[in-house]
Amino acid sequence: MQPARTCLAIVLAAGEGTRMKSARPKVLHEVAGRSLLGHALAAVTAAGADALAVVIGPDRPDVAAEVKKHAPHAAIFVQSERKGTAHAVLAARESLAGKHEDVLVAFADTPLVRPETFAGLRKALDGGVGVAALGFEARDPAGYGRFVTQDGVLQEIVEHKDADEATRAITLCNAGLMALDGGKALAILDAIGCANAQNEYYLTDAVAVARAQGLKAVARVAPETEVQGVNDRAQLAAVEADFQRRKRREVMLAGATLVAPETVFFSHDTVIGRDVLIEPNVVFGPGVKVADNAVIHAFSHLEGASVGPSVSIGPYARLRPGAELAKGARVGNFVEIKAAAIGEGAKVNHLTYIGDAEIGANANIGAGTITCNYDGFFKAKTIVGEGAFVGSNSALVAPVTIGAGAYVGSGSVITRDVKPDALAVARGRQMEREGWASAFRAAAQARKARQ
Repeated sequence: MQPARTCLAIVLAAGEGTRMKSARPKVLHEVAGRSLLGHALAAVTAAGADALAVVIGPDRPDVAAEVKKHAPHAAIFVQSERKGTAHAVLAARESLAGKHEDVLVAFADTPLVRPETFAGLRKALDGGVGVAALGFEARDPAGYGRFVTQDGVLQEIVEHKDADEATRAITLCNAGLMALDGGKALAILDAIGCANAQNEYYLTDAVAVARAQGLKAVARVAPETEVQGVNDRAQLAAVEADFQRRKRREVMLAGATLVAPETVFFSHDTVIGRDVLIEPNVVFGPGVKVADNAVIHAFSHLEGASVGPSVSIGPYARLRPGAELAKGARVGNFVEIKAAAIGEGAKVNHLTYIGDAEIGANANIGAGTITCNYDGFFKAKTIVGEGAFVGSNSALVAPVTIGAGAYVGSGSVITRDVKPDALAVARGRQMEREGWASAFRAAAQARKARQ
């Protein structure tokens, strides 16, 4: 995908995002289960960046921690004063001084840009180009910088506040993303001045500066939906919606059926196999893999789960992190699975909680069964052997093992291991008194009549 050249990606993440009305920095808000910053880092890495520099604001250890979570080897720089986008890029001067052939500039609040788009910007640097800038045709260009071209050649980018009426009529607008020749990048950036309405150092001026230095500048164009940024909660929701539309289409074109696509929500890393059927109102949190021919019935929620081939889930099921379902397993309505392996062909069909457990192949877990895995301080494990049968409304108090082929009588509270092929019944003995109900009713009616 990407050119075989070394590349430094500088991701700008210093914006405050006050319009988010949040105690969290803007770039830590999430789309499809991943932070905006995480999306940007993943995209530039996939585009071939072999070095990363992230520019953050002062006193933001939370943003620095997010950088290290996604890119442990990234260099982190602080923009102490906000003097514009070019000033922010130059905060990473130490990284820029390295011998990188390409330099990418990305923004952490623009999470939908595809790796292919970044790679295209890098490719545009071929042939002595100093700057490649990414633009888009805006439905409403107000507030955006404009691409000024002549005979198809990018001449300059003019910020909206500095533009005259003729320039403001241009609809090809600046997306902010840019690639620079790594050998020329510092010379271009250092030559940018601040003689503008904002008295700031604009990264957009890199185009005019590069041309003044005898270098070529080119424009590349992306769809407006791909380059949309996030500044408030409404824009965050719009970006989420566009991500979901993109992901749903990707999943369906890869061979899965979504009965009502608009009601299904995926995470950034959801993996769906071929011939999978997904019914309406299903939510996939982070870390879910679904193998071929599985069926996810309506109103189910999956997170951190591995679903094997030909497995059936739901409706109204919840798979929590650590749920692993082998081929042909069944998890039915109102069942919750957490940190548990469900063996091949095993059935957990109704109103059941299985946590911190191993359920053997072809075992049957009856309705209303729970694994009592937590004593208020520690978790303990339940093991149910292959082919075992656990009757309805049973409580398995961990740590406990039900042997292969064993039976547990309905309504039992199992506190000790059960041997293979044994029957375990742990409940009060049934008592019956003939005629008791008739006598009770007669006495009660007589008492009521005297009142």
